[in-house]
Amino acid sequence: MENGAATKADQNTAGHEAITIELFSNGDEQRWDDYIFSRDDSTFFHRIGWRKILEKTLNHKSYYLLAKTNAGDIKGVMPLGHIKSKLFGNSLISLPFAVYGGAIADTREIKTMLEKRACQIAEDLKVDALELREREICYPDWPTKELYVTFRKEISLDHEENLKAIPRKQRAVVRKGIKAELISEIDTDIDRFFHAYSFSVWRLGTPVFPKKYFQAIKDEFANDCDIVTILKDKEVIASVMNFYFKNEVIPYYGGGTDAARAYKGNDFMYWEVMRRAADKGYTIFDYGRSKIGTGAYSFKKNWGFEPQPLPYQYYLVKANQMPEINPLNPKYRLFVNGWKKMPLSLSRKIGPLLAKNLG
Repeated sequence: MENGAATKADQNTAGHEAITIELFSNGDEQRWDDYIFSRDDSTFFHRIGWRKILEKTLNHKSYYLLAKTNAGDIKGVMPLGHIKSKLFGNSLISLPFAVYGGAIADTREIKTMLEKRACQIAEDLKVDALELREREICYPDWPTKELYVTFRKEISLDHEENLKAIPRKQRAVVRKGIKAELISEIDTDIDRFFHAYSFSVWRLGTPVFPKKYFQAIKDEFANDCDIVTILKDKEVIASVMNFYFKNEVIPYYGGGTDAARAYKGNDFMYWEVMRRAADKGYTIFDYGRSKIGTGAYSFKKNWGFEPQPLPYQYYLVKANQMPEINPLNPKYRLFVNGWKKMPLSLSRKIGPLLAKNLG
């Protein structure tokens, strides 16, 4: 499919079955997730629960597509979220606020049908661009952003093997956290997590997501989402929200206070997530996305994780080039520096108004 070659056709013959591309309707939730869990190429972010969070919590319009046979069997899905903001642009994304996205389907032909329908929706909405957050290049002729990588590796169910797999210098840092007598606890609410997380992103000059966003995630995914909080002498110094999907654990939102650096709290925190996940039988640790050349990128490499490219691709509609909505864009440099100087209490009030449009 070439850039600009979107089609309005939503019905075709794939293989020997007639396939129709439909918009998600209420009542398809369980069947959507059943399909997701049956696929090897699906991710936690393909789960249907994100649709409710996008629409009800963040007030963004979603376009969730299903490829169905005449008998109603699901053969493919594609989640899409529409982010429209005067400050951050107008994009249709699969999927906003997620590391991974894109269409998944039984065949390449059905996947292409879903992507063509997404292109048509993007044109109908007159967005700047459609963004596909895939783990591989789907269309060589589409503009491709090579800013991000992901870090994933297998872990053992044996704690000593996992500790030995961490490179020596980083392993010594983890041991410092252990010797500092830090402890980890599982939180049932988000209060202590939000305290550590909001402090951390404020330090980075990034707007904080609304507290209700994290509460909605915890409520929606229940036992497939937990919070590991790190304490030193009963004081919260770090906390992280983790997602669990099939055999994977994904520490996704996290942060720490100034004390976390002194006591190696963040290093200890991720070790505790790994240790607890191994105890539950999870065998893949997904460190998530980082920008190449940043501190987070170096931190994850120090753990012995090898970066894997995330070639996000763009179908341009009104834009002439790929959107660059990230803190490394010089356009936002003054904003980032100014945010760091803002009082923490004020950043927690203003941040949610901006963060929900970052996508």
